[in-house]
Formats: sequence, structure tokens, C-alpha cells
Amino acid sequence: MGFGQHQSFYLRTYWLRKAIQQLDVNKRFFYKKEASEFIGLGTNMVKSLKHWIEATDICETKKRESDNKVIHTITPFGDIFDNYDPYIEMNDTVSIIHYHIVDDVDPSTTWYWLFNEYEKISFDKNEALNDLIAWINKNYESKNSPDTLERDLDCLIKQYYSKNKSDDPEEVIQSPLSSLNLLEEKGGRIYKNNPKFEDIGLTALMYVLLRYGQSEIAIDEIENNKKLWGKVYNLQRSEIVRAIEQLINTSKYPLVFDRTNRLDLVRVTLIDPIEFLKEEYVRKERALR
Repeated sequence: MGFGQHQSFYLRTYWLRKAIQQLDVNKRFFYKKEASEFIGLGTNMVKSLKHWIEATDICETKKRESDNKVIHTITPFGDIFDNYDPYIEMNDTVSIIHYHIVDDVDPSTTWYWLFNEYEKISFDKNEALNDLIAWINKNYESKNSPDTLERDLDCLIKQYYSKNKSDDPEEVIQSPLSSLNLLEEKGGRIYKNNPKFEDIGLTALMYVLLRYGQSEIAIDEIENNKKLWGKVYNLQRSEIVRAIEQLINTSKYPLVFDRTNRLDLVRVTLIDPIEFLKEEYVRKERALR
């Protein structure tokens, strides 16, 4: 479980690229006293960025063989991100970043909870805080400060919904995740929005299916299971069906959609998710030339 590691700073659009640039020079960048000066961020922002590069699966930590010290290495997804969309201009990239943040209880437990476990489609912050505490107490022995959990919820809401959201890509305080419009505030309450599948992106949706790793999966499961479209992206059943039909028509790795006897069963050709992703980004790059 992980709480409060973001230092109350949500992910900014250019942070991940900045981190990769520094780690290309020094894999122990985040352990340097001068890190803040090199990257042009405050000390707590650097600590926050260290959390976000791991939460988004851009980087991972391991021990260096020569001296047994912890280093950050770029993951296969991080390589694809860096080579094809480091400025986070594609919907698919934003959607995959979001997926990686919420696909595991660690290190962003509150994010995982809200998008996988929390059934309410609208709530105020105090209500959500009490529900989060109740869920933690029911499922884990860990005790956490309500203040820390409240900061988590504040950061999460700001990350996905900003009253001052700008269309200017040069806006340095903008969160890339706000473009997904998964959360909205109205009258003091937060609402989970239901996007169109085009807003998420077919590449991201197929990637999530491949990561789930089942060769047969029912539409009901895609709608209701943790770590799948209905939970992670708030997609409604009608949009899930539309996305499956579109994937069948356009994907290089076609699906089979069996609707006989009301099965509504999707058969997935399982391949390596990263290989799929790389081929998709190469294809997208060629299409833009």
C-alpha cells in the first residue's frame, strides 16, 4: 500500500520527460542532493516526481550490481513513451499512464481504490474520505492518518479535474490526466464521467485487454471487473460493445466477438502487450508522416 508519496503534487505534463532526460545521464539522479537544481523543480516536487515515474510504470527500481545501490531504469513502456510521445499528445498515451497508476494497490492505493473498488458514481470529499478509511480498515491492518488520506483525495481530484484546465500545451501546471475528463465537480460533489471509447483510444483499450491476460472474457467482466475498462475508464456497456466492434474491424490482432446464445463473449489473441504497443506507436508515427 502507498499513501501520500506524491507530496501533494499531482503529475504535470512535462515531468516524465524531464525525469527520463536526467536518468539517461545518471540512473541515481533521484538520490542526488543536487537533483532539484538540475531538473528545475522544488525539493518536494522532485520527491513527487520520483513517485510518479514509478506509479506510471515509466521507470522501475533495482539494485546496481557493482555497488548494490538503488537505481532507476527505464521500463519497456517508458522507452515507447520516450521515443514516440514524450509530450503526451495522444489520448492513448494519457489513457495508458492513467491505467498504470490505478492498476495496482501499490504505490497509489487511493487511486486504485477510487477507480477499482469504489462503487459510488458521485460523492463529496468527506464522504469519500470516510468510505476510503472504512475500506482500508476492512481489508488491511495498516493504519493511516486521516490527514494523509485527505491529501491523497485532494491530489487525485486535482489531477483529474481542474476548474482552470487550459487547452494551452505550454501550461506547465496542467495535469495530462485532466484531458480524460473522468471526474467532474458540480455543486461541491465529484462525479465519475462516462467517456466515449474514442476519448480513451483503441490502442490503450487493446493494451489493457492484453495485460489482463485472458483469452476469453465476457462483456460483463470487461464492464465490472477490476483493472478493466468499466472500472478503469468508467466506460458504460454500450461504449464497451462499440469499442470491441471497432477493434474487430481495425486491429492488426483481431478479436472474435461471440454474441450467440447471449454469450457476449470476447476471444482475445494474446500477444505480448509491449510488442503490440510498440507496433501501434510505430504505425501511428508512420501515419503522421
